[in-house]
Amino acid sequence: MYRRMLKKSASFFHASFSPSTYRDGYAVVLHSLRPCWTSFLSTLQAGSPVAPVYRLSKSSRVNVVVPQPARGRIIIGQFCLFMVIGLQTGCITINLIEPSGPVQEVRLSGTGEGKVLVLDLSGVISAQDKEGFIPHPNMVALFKEELTRAAKDDKVKALVLRINSPGGTVTASDILYHELREFKLKKKVPVIASMMDVAASGGYYLAMAADSIWVHPSTVTGSIGVIMLTVNARGLLEKVGLEANAITSGPRKDMGSPFRVMTVEERAIFQSVIDSFYHQFLAVVQEGRPHLSSDQIKKLADGRIYSGGQAKEAGLIDEIGYLEDAIAMAKKKAGLTEAQVVTYGHRGEYQNNIYSRLFGASAGMVSFTNLDLLSMVRGGTPQFMYLWMP
Repeated sequence: MYRRMLKKSASFFHASFSPSTYRDGYAVVLHSLRPCWTSFLSTLQAGSPVAPVYRLSKSSRVNVVVPQPARGRIIIGQFCLFMVIGLQTGCITINLIEPSGPVQEVRLSGTGEGKVLVLDLSGVISAQDKEGFIPHPNMVALFKEELTRAAKDDKVKALVLRINSPGGTVTASDILYHELREFKLKKKVPVIASMMDVAASGGYYLAMAADSIWVHPSTVTGSIGVIMLTVNARGLLEKVGLEANAITSGPRKDMGSPFRVMTVEERAIFQSVIDSFYHQFLAVVQEGRPHLSSDQIKKLADGRIYSGGQAKEAGLIDEIGYLEDAIAMAKKKAGLTEAQVVTYGHRGEYQNNIYSRLFGASAGMVSFTNLDLLSMVRGGTPQFMYLWMP
């Protein structure tokens, strides 16, 4: 009986969740689930009291007949119940949304053979995959994919990078900087950084790979420095009567643990690592702003933020202007009088001007407010960040 039930159930769900449902959308998926759900409800109703049917036989005896639900409906209903429990407990996963696929070119404006590519980098910089109902590649992987495609396109004559980020992890920020720098050296095209709301810490670090840095009149930038995020839950555990014990191979193995107070020696070790990352940041700024002396950079790099005007006065950026001005500068540096302004996007995204995607639900300040500190300090593990986070 169970073998037949599994065979019927497998064929049913193969039909219900076939790849064609991806193309036809949610309406087809819900429609395919309707027979299963109907059978499940019928089974539930079968468990309720059923009115008996009285029949008179030839011998004048009264026979009482109680209607029974169809066996097939019971089997399908039981299987549906099993599937519902499995989905709720996480034992069964069904992806109704297929991945977005490779990036595609979208023309925003302009004409001509040459192209000015506008790329968007918004949100907290991280190599961590984005969780959610619709799968998305992480920021580092997406940036690498976009630069790789641009490097293969001979018509791309200049790149404008919109930055709208408070920074992020040390490693992810450095990878983005490295990839942009390698692209510029190999492609040999002008790269312009255009800062929007915020381009601080790791966002400023990335901009050092550009040939010229433009800021919006109301941009916040700077915050040159390193911060380590950790938590201390010892007091909370004491209040609820819990105690955490760690068995280690050495006295420093659990340094930074959220379950105990950090010692003076451990703080000094962490400080030495932070100082190392800080000097790496200073070296990147020195290479990107060669007209500033090392003493000037150190004075500016105490972690403070700057407005667009303050940053220009200090020599941290080149020009104040809007995104259109940065694109015009890119055309000029590339020697183009006419050019197509293009960007890259995924299937289903609507992009029709140079600000598309930048202020959408998954970019800009929305990403800042959705910053999950627990994901930054997963398991209480300290994270070293080029991040402005007041």
